[in-house]
Amino acid sequence: MSSPVDPAEPREDADTAVPEMPEVAAAVFGAAAPAAARYVAMLAGDGVTRGLIGPREVPRLWDRHLLNSAALAEAVPHGARVVDVGSGAGLPGIPLGLARPDLTLTLVEPMARRVEFLTDVVTALGAPWRIVRGRAEERSVVRAVGPVDVVTARAVAPLPRLVGWCRGLLAPGSQLIALVGERAAAEVPGLVPELEAAGMRDVHTRAVGGGLGAAATTVVVMTRGAR
Repeated sequence: MSSPVDPAEPREDADTAVPEMPEVAAAVFGAAAPAAARYVAMLAGDGVTRGLIGPREVPRLWDRHLLNSAALAEAVPHGARVVDVGSGAGLPGIPLGLARPDLTLTLVEPMARRVEFLTDVVTALGAPWRIVRGRAEERSVVRAVGPVDVVTARAVAPLPRLVGWCRGLLAPGSQLIALVGERAAAEVPGLVPELEAAGMRDVHTRAVGGGLGAAATTVVVMTRGAR
């Protein structure tokens, strides 16, 4: 019988060696850099095995996934209660939580195999984050999550649909911060009337991660108006 494999230990297979931490990541994650490296090892190992990360993404885990996700920390207020919806493999929530230990973080994900992976990560990292299984629009999830200052999302759905799903989580004054690509960012001005009709205000794009090279990205920020 083979020995059990600790999911927190780096796995270096012939096809997917765990990428080394770049210097900029050590600066971004600070004291949490060892935890970030462990998370990368889990993504490169169990994340690939469980189908949460494609093997071709492994060499790009730091820039394309961890640093890209951590970049939105610039847009999140200090001490915010954050819920990451459709968290998947923990992106952007886990990198955000590692870069910003001042935040109270909840990860929301409906798929069982992804929830199992998130649970393994939180356990391995000894992190205080909560995991809630379900969809953002479900009343049981809204009740379980509780008061929220910021909702984050990365490549979950087009913005109008995302707003509809997150409506129950967004109290007046709460912000929705979504990581988007260039094409989606360019479409934001045309979506403002629809998003405002859905109750959102101050809809705008913001460049983040300017010092992170290829990991720099754009977020869409909007605030829930008074009901």
